[in-house]
Amino acid sequence: MNGIVRIGAGAGFSGDRIEPAVALAAHGNLDYLVFECLAERTIAHAVRERRQNPDAGFDPYLEERWEAVLPAARANRVRIITNMGAANPIAAARHTARVARRLGLGSLRIAAVTGDDVLASFVSSPVAAAISSRMISANAYLGCEPIVAALKQGADIVLTGRAADPSLFVAPLVHELDWALDDWERLGRGTVIGHLLECAGQVTGGYFADPGYKEVHALATLGFPIAEVSADGSACITKLAQSGGGVSVATCTEQLLYELHDPSRYLTPDVIADFSGVRFTQRGPDRVSVEGGSGRERPPTLKVSVGYEEGYAAEGQISYAGPGAVARGRLALAIVRERLHERAGEFLDLRFELIGVDSVFPGSSASGAPSEVRARVAGRSLSLSSAQRIGREVEALYTNGPAGGGGATQSVRAVVGIESATIAREQVQTQIHWETVP
Repeated sequence: MNGIVRIGAGAGFSGDRIEPAVALAAHGNLDYLVFECLAERTIAHAVRERRQNPDAGFDPYLEERWEAVLPAARANRVRIITNMGAANPIAAARHTARVARRLGLGSLRIAAVTGDDVLASFVSSPVAAAISSRMISANAYLGCEPIVAALKQGADIVLTGRAADPSLFVAPLVHELDWALDDWERLGRGTVIGHLLECAGQVTGGYFADPGYKEVHALATLGFPIAEVSADGSACITKLAQSGGGVSVATCTEQLLYELHDPSRYLTPDVIADFSGVRFTQRGPDRVSVEGGSGRERPPTLKVSVGYEEGYAAEGQISYAGPGAVARGRLALAIVRERLHERAGEFLDLRFELIGVDSVFPGSSASGAPSEVRARVAGRSLSLSSAQRIGREVEALYTNGPAGGGGATQSVRAVVGIESATIAREQVQTQIHWETVP
């Protein structure tokens, strides 16, 4: 393809809205639609699901998204790239094919990229010495190469597991614009584009609005971004005219800085990108040009995200209202604190707070008397029974604590810890698996 490649962002996380992606597939005049749906711990939870059911372990919203998006995407010849394969890309591809058949969609080639699962290599590694018995998952961050290979073989949909977020967007640019995999400057610029798009609505005004300082139009109908990318890696960020939100130099600048440590050394599997020379220019309503950016030779290693069991997190909550609510809430916390003190060694940490009074800034409410508060006790323990005790002690305040307590709740959940490590690039071997809908 010569000229401009139009890429839309269909999701910035697993639970993102689906309607904006449907609008892009139907009206965005796109070449590609990319769904970025994996957070750091997501894949570890997905591994647990796959162990219980070998046909599970992919994104829980995959079917709902496909039912909504695939008809418009197929009608408009929009190719799709996503990491919704999570811990089981092959099963995700099979399920995608089933959905397509049910929708009456044909002539569809679906690729599943595997190879990111490196748990077998890490269980016995020095990195895992302290947590090997509790390890759940170890996944290397794949780059654009296997996705490009799938596109070259005619994939209409590419499903990956763990892949670097920007790489999902770099892949179609490499494929369509004939970039070499050692053209570090263009790969660096493509990574800039991927970083701007990977969180979807954040670059169109989501997570940006601050009334009185940064106004954003119609957030309830926030539109997701489109990048119009040229062969040299420059681009224009925009959105559908009828959608809410906005694209400005400010929204693009905030997203460029998102999760960025050293702007001159942004490490990805494809390139060490340099964001320091990026320039934004407002070209019109909801149109911002992106120029500059560069890159250097990619790292010799790949990042690995290691998930492991880290015990249990628990909480208990109870409300107090009316005159003296704050004093009664503080008394409730003091009672539970004393009750748990004798077992303090069982907990990794404990927190006592009045929600809405001092949960964010402890001790900041020296004056003023809210008429209602919610007391919350939260903590972590390696023992399930110890974690459960937190909520039980809060619930016991009904008849053993201050007057007027109500609405007590308690919960316990397993906690997944994350460690980051690296692995030699040569140790990660990817494969492409195919599903075809005639």
